[in-house]
Amino acid sequence: MKAVILVGGRGTRLVEETKSKPKPMVKIGEKPILWHIMKIFSHYNSNEFVLCCGYKYEIIKEYFENISEKWSVEVVDTGLDTMTGGRIKRIEKHINNEKFFLLYGDDLKAVNITELLNFHIKNKKFVTVTAAQPPGRFGILKLEEDNVVEMREKPPGDENWINGGYYILEPEIFNYISKDSDIWENRPLNKLIEEKQVSAFKYTGIYQPLDTLNDKIDLEKMWNDGKPYWKVWE
Repeated sequence: MKAVILVGGRGTRLVEETKSKPKPMVKIGEKPILWHIMKIFSHYNSNEFVLCCGYKYEIIKEYFENISEKWSVEVVDTGLDTMTGGRIKRIEKHINNEKFFLLYGDDLKAVNITELLNFHIKNKKFVTVTAAQPPGRFGILKLEEDNVVEMREKPPGDENWINGGYYILEPEIFNYISKDSDIWENRPLNKLIEEKQVSAFKYTGIYQPLDTLNDKIDLEKMWNDGKPYWKVWE
């Protein structure tokens, strides 16, 4: 079963790094964040990847021509300005009318891929989306009058669930995308929700998107300290 990874955006909020490279090629330790994501999937014996490239795609292409991992990697130029839905539509012929994983190339989650797949098969929907709870921005103080009696560091956000960005999709979803300007999370996904074709797999673990330079610093610290929550492989 193939994993389709969206790696075509410009990453403008991380301009310190993305002037010279696509955001998925920003390094955590000595390897690009994209490599870390693919290692998670490889741990669950998912070793076939389709990379939907755009911005500076030749850098990604060259990198995967020279890796030692035993992965099957198809690097597809899906256009510089193509939106997420359009990128998915452009790789339809690479999927061979089979279900596939879809995810973003800048987001580390230690999702149990086997459990995610079993959940998808059980629910028999066109779409399974991973639901996650974002980390809180601030630590929490519990007060009694003027006294601090408890302090908790950055609990999960506000207990709402958000789109966690890891999907399993059936090939029927291609019928919901019509053009390059389609954004997957807008009209196509909302139409599927209206038709009750979307189920949610709840992920309660830690995750950290790579959006800003501070995010990169945090992820690098976890890796260098030997405590990367996403490292499920040996």
